[in-house]
Amino acid sequence: MSEKSPQQPQEEEVDLGPLFNAIAKLFEKLFNFIGRIFKAIFSALIYSLKPFVKYFKLVVTAVILAFILGFVLQKVKDPVYYSQMVVKPHFDSKYQLANNIDYFNALIGSENALELAYIFEIDTTDAKKLISFDLEPGPETQNDLFVEYDEYVKAIDTSLVDELSYRDFIKNRDLMSHRLFAIKAKSHKKDIFMQLHQGFRKTFENDFSKHQKEVRDTMASIERERLLLQLDRLDSIQKTYIKVKINESEKNKLSLGLGNALPLQEEKTETKEYEIFQKEQEIGRTLTILEQTVAEENTYFDVLSGFDKIGIVDKSLGQRYFIFFPLLTLVLFYLFFLVVKVFKFIKTYE
Repeated sequence: MSEKSPQQPQEEEVDLGPLFNAIAKLFEKLFNFIGRIFKAIFSALIYSLKPFVKYFKLVVTAVILAFILGFVLQKVKDPVYYSQMVVKPHFDSKYQLANNIDYFNALIGSENALELAYIFEIDTTDAKKLISFDLEPGPETQNDLFVEYDEYVKAIDTSLVDELSYRDFIKNRDLMSHRLFAIKAKSHKKDIFMQLHQGFRKTFENDFSKHQKEVRDTMASIERERLLLQLDRLDSIQKTYIKVKINESEKNKLSLGLGNALPLQEEKTETKEYEIFQKEQEIGRTLTILEQTVAEENTYFDVLSGFDKIGIVDKSLGQRYFIFFPLLTLVLFYLFFLVVKVFKFIKTYE
């Protein structure tokens, strides 16, 4: 037993050696893999820069010419102005708005200035200056989104609430899910935007939205008459209770005056004046909310922010030709180089 016990540490050392070697090889493979990734990235970077370095003079010449051409075109071409109007449609007129935006852009693309002039009630000369219309979601705060989600949850089946979280609700919203919309108009004329308001008013006042408004007004009128009728009935009941109280009071006075001829106390009639008062207050609040809703949504759309009197110069990359043309030249040159390389590879492929 004494001879075997000292040999145990040596056996443990022999067993740990292969383990350390395996760990060392694993780290070596990991570092080699990382090194190959960096080498591949470096090679790709060098390969992508190679055509620009190889044809440096040609690239510089093309970029300078593109810059000059873009600068000259920037000076010669009429500037592009834009303005934005934020609206809140009512009675589902937003669908007609989206459809008409596409229709306006189609008229601009086909250069149908006569129809544009008729829609917006402007001159054909001004109509030719229009460039495009864009429809985007309007500005929204986080509180607006929470309120909208709360209204959506109350409107759907309770069994579906757990299946649609707030994040999923926000993620699945499309353009037509918004309540506010930003209409962005572009034109070569800087003071045309306020004249476009009339055309968009016609857009919101379409047959469908008019029908929706008539239905809403009719239902609101019926509900208003129902609430007023309830108030009249409660008022009649309240007056009846008051008469009962007055009669009971007079009987009590009469009984006291006659002495023992009549009993001193009589059974009092039970009334519910306070409950009637609470019901009247509730109906009054409902009637106020109804009147407020009708007053707030009495138009087909609300303008939260109208078009500016003078448009803003569009300084986006697409309109800054002296920057856009050189970048486009570099992209086209690189694509041409790739096409040549692919063509040579296919031609020599065996």
